[in-house]
Amino acid sequence: MKTRLEGRVFYCIGEPRVAPCKQATLALLGYVKALYDLPHPLLTPRKAPSMTLTSPLQIRSAAIPDFDAWLTLWRGYQAFYKTDIPMDTTLRTWVRMLDPAEPVFAAVAVMDGRIVGIVHWIMHRSCWTAGDYCYLQDLYVEPDIRGAGIGRKLIEHVYAKAEEAQCSRVWWLTHETNTDAMQLYDRIADRSGFVQYRKMLGG
Repeated sequence: MKTRLEGRVFYCIGEPRVAPCKQATLALLGYVKALYDLPHPLLTPRKAPSMTLTSPLQIRSAAIPDFDAWLTLWRGYQAFYKTDIPMDTTLRTWVRMLDPAEPVFAAVAVMDGRIVGIVHWIMHRSCWTAGDYCYLQDLYVEPDIRGAGIGRKLIEHVYAKAEEAQCSRVWWLTHETNTDAMQLYDRIADRSGFVQYRKMLGG
């Protein structure tokens, strides 16, 4: 079984048809582990150079070559929320984001050829509507360039993807101390009034 990379997907070659498959996902996971000799020390986020607000911004789907830059921002996001997700979980998440059979997605914000922001979202069923819901789970922009509208653009990208998938809503959570971000959220979405409860399990 051989694999080849084309855009966002690893393909299996040598079968009656070319299609995404489980072996290809495993090949991608092996590729990332071999490339980075995991487990390895955490990547240290770099301080972003100053940018003008007129720099062109591109929002696009995450791709395999983005791994280093994505991981740096992902670690910055975790540091913001004072958590440390195991590397094995991070790798599995990355593979899922690149697998078109998974309902997990990622996009990156690119300025001057450099990734400066990330967003992750998950499509899921709802008992209340015929259409799926879209859960915007993670949003992070380099601290030095916040306030330039990048976070808003990333959220609007998720809105567009959710509309394409005929979702009935986009929703997300934020910590009550994240007041700066809530100034943006209050302008582009509605507070639901619901309070989240959680029970941590072993999985």
